[in-house]
Amino acid sequence: MAFSNHVTALAVSLSLILLLATFMPIDSKLLGEPVETSMTLYIQDYSYGPNATLIPITGVSSDGDWAFHKFGTIFCTDDPITEALDASSTPVGRAQGIYVTSALDGSNTHVLISLIFTNEGYKGSTLEIQGASPQFERVREVSVVSGTGKFRFARGYATFETVHLDMAAAYSVIECNITMLHYLN
Repeated sequence: MAFSNHVTALAVSLSLILLLATFMPIDSKLLGEPVETSMTLYIQDYSYGPNATLIPITGVSSDGDWAFHKFGTIFCTDDPITEALDASSTPVGRAQGIYVTSALDGSNTHVLISLIFTNEGYKGSTLEIQGASPQFERVREVSVVSGTGKFRFARGYATFETVHLDMAAAYSVIECNITMLHYLN
């Protein structure tokens, strides 16, 4: 019985220490001042065919017809990111994550995307983008909620705008404008 009480007391103490550490402010002397960075990237999206980079993976539709406008449809993506509109322009990284059609009327998707940089300047760095995206709006705004590497502790916003759409080829290009504050590592 005494051993059990000691273990419980230890567990409570460790939990309190972890809780306090979670809410302690970041020491800006160690990190320096945050830097503002803005960038424009182009997400190359192929939603059909053998080289598709965006695919529906599940949904609640009884007819099996999963689509962006159907509530509950979940898509997985691994899109190339380039520095210009043209798909053959310099690669920057990959946009990997999921989209969930989260509004009953199909008007919003919930976006959970990791931008994984592979170019020389930012190789290994990531940005985490999340939020409700009103998918039928011309410009959609979501949050930059975190980052790693060159974008450590990133906070900001990103806008998505479809700047090229070829329905026959199931190919689109999404311009992604990002503005964020982050600490240089």
